[in-house]
Amino acid sequence: MDISLDILAILFFVAGLAAFIDAIAGGGGLLTVPALLAAGVPPTQALATNKLQSSFGSFSATYYFVRNGLVDLRQMVLAILCTFVGSAVGAELVQVIDAGVLTTMIPALLIVISLYFLFAPQASIYGGKAKISDGLFAFTVGTSIGFYDGFFGPGTGSLFTICFVTLAGLGIVEATARTKVLNFTSNIAALMFFIMAGLPVWEIGLVMAVGGFIGARIGAKVVVSNGRKLIRPMVVIMSMLMAIKLLWEQNPQWFQ
Repeated sequence: MDISLDILAILFFVAGLAAFIDAIAGGGGLLTVPALLAAGVPPTQALATNKLQSSFGSFSATYYFVRNGLVDLRQMVLAILCTFVGSAVGAELVQVIDAGVLTTMIPALLIVISLYFLFAPQASIYGGKAKISDGLFAFTVGTSIGFYDGFFGPGTGSLFTICFVTLAGLGIVEATARTKVLNFTSNIAALMFFIMAGLPVWEIGLVMAVGGFIGARIGAKVVVSNGRKLIRPMVVIMSMLMAIKLLWEQNPQWFQ
């Protein structure tokens, strides 16, 4: 598809900001998916292109956390496998849904997730007692959120982080580090199936990927406890504004 250089430049900076946010608190997809839709990318291709660009950002943050010893991949093998399977199933399912239905669903999902972020309890800096075993966490949380990420995606990082803190009893830093590992896993799983279906818009995805890689690296270095105070309201406000914009375009009569 044809897209102007100024739109590509905007998408580059949106991807960088989204990856920065995602590395700290999750929810970066709440910015990139609406931005891709606003640029005229069809819904299914927008989700596929978003997976392409977000894979680079999640890899950047994951590599930073692993390199600095904040996460041990050997402890996460089962969760990684379950997340991969869940995301693959979600990516296959989204390809058989009518594009019109998906277009209608996206603003509603954005609003629901934004409201959840707004009213959900803040994750603590320090860990607590785990409520479920690692295996049960992998099969339930890994598979279900992985499925959601393959099917839609925005907010996946925040959902993983909340579950790691509330169910696995991890502190916010370790929860964020593990979140990026599973986020990268689900991104790659979905991307593989989207590529086989020929869905990503490569020229857009690769430009956004560069911005995302840079933004994620910067975000991973930010102190999580301070960053969340700024990022959380930013994600909620911007995603709600974009959801309203999409609803306005789809149903202008509602705003007359």
